[in-house]
Amino acid sequence: MVVCDPRLDVESELLTAGAPFVIGCDEVGRGAVAGPVAVGMAVVDATHVSIPDGLRDSKMLSEKKRTMLAPIVQSWALHSAVGLASPGEVDDIGIIAALGLAAKRALGVLHEQGLAVASGVILLDGNHDYLSPMLTHPLDVRTRVKGDRDCASISGASVVAKVHRDTMMIAQHEMYPEYEWLANKGYGSSVHMEAIKLNGPTPLHRRTWLKNHVG
Repeated sequence: MVVCDPRLDVESELLTAGAPFVIGCDEVGRGAVAGPVAVGMAVVDATHVSIPDGLRDSKMLSEKKRTMLAPIVQSWALHSAVGLASPGEVDDIGIIAALGLAAKRALGVLHEQGLAVASGVILLDGNHDYLSPMLTHPLDVRTRVKGDRDCASISGASVVAKVHRDTMMIAQHEMYPEYEWLANKGYGSSVHMEAIKLNGPTPLHRRTWLKNHVG
């Protein structure tokens, strides 16, 4: 995996073109078999001319580094938020719709913080806009392939979302220690999958996903 530092070039272009702010958006937990899917958002505007030291896509950072960076990103961003969709919602509506639901909830948090979300541009990591189908009123959503690597607002969103979700899974580890969520955070490690075979799923498991993983 190529490691590179994100920049604010894309955000600056959008701001120069007239956007009052840019909402970087990224998801975590998409491939897990247990726990929620989370979508993080980090807002930047024209006052953001530098980025926190060491900021990168959360997948390129150690757990220790991510945990240290998350509060720094939250202080750096104009606003930040995390939205969640539960394992049951993933089962009921599918992962893509669940991502859209989590993103919509994150926007709701930003709105509650006083951000006029409809005025800005949402910069979404990847090549698929999973947010717009969940919206009652259309917003300006732009997708960006490798945005989590290249765009500081999206990198910040990924760090905030990853630490938020990991913290939730670590807390649940004490209730279900045999699944080793302290280490795997709900992803399908060999220890986790063997524990499911031995003990069955918990309320935090995505039941529809286990059909493809556990015989």
